[in-house]
Amino acid sequence: MRIVIAGGHGQIALRLERLLAARGDEVAGIIRKAEQADDLRQAGAEPVVLDLESASVDEVAERLRGADAAVFAAGAGPGSGAARKETVDKAAAVLFADAAVRAGVRRFLIVSSMGADPEHEGDEIFDVYLRAKGAADAYVRGLDALDWTILRPGQLTDDAGTGLVRLEAHTGRGPIPREDVAAVLAELVDTPATAGLTLELISGSAPVSVAVKSVAGN
Repeated sequence: MRIVIAGGHGQIALRLERLLAARGDEVAGIIRKAEQADDLRQAGAEPVVLDLESASVDEVAERLRGADAAVFAAGAGPGSGAARKETVDKAAAVLFADAAVRAGVRRFLIVSSMGADPEHEGDEIFDVYLRAKGAADAYVRGLDALDWTILRPGQLTDDAGTGLVRLEAHTGRGPIPREDVAAVLAELVDTPATAGLTLELISGSAPVSVAVKSVAGN
């Protein structure tokens, strides 16, 4: 498969790129800064320098053409202000989804956040973030041309992955290593029967492949 990942230098994306490349997939990661390219090459991914905050739908679609799947794993990051939650977490996700439709890429995964909700109330930066992620999710759900899956991890950690997770429509809050999030994404890419599902993910007791198979088609 050829898989294109937006936010290719992110912590989850780099882990995902390594997993996909190791199993023989062709991976491209969209990055904003050329100096990040070597990190992607080391992960086995082809770096594509493109700023999703200023690119057009056609420019992004051109990078997506010929792909079997697209993964939106970009984020403004914890140090960013409210404005970039809107331009990255929301607008860039919408742009990437529109570009996937234009390029004819049906399989589409978006890394969201537990608690994401376009109607979420509050004025703190994290409130703005949850609204932005929720609005992006709602937009993607409305695109019939995409076989989308929305993944909402719990509290992200840098602990070593255990390969044991809980993946359900509603899990309740809990931590999850980024390594395990990447492993679940790699499995979801390969499981089109999870299309149309919004899934929460925390650490649990089910092996990743078992967890994904158990939700497939539900």
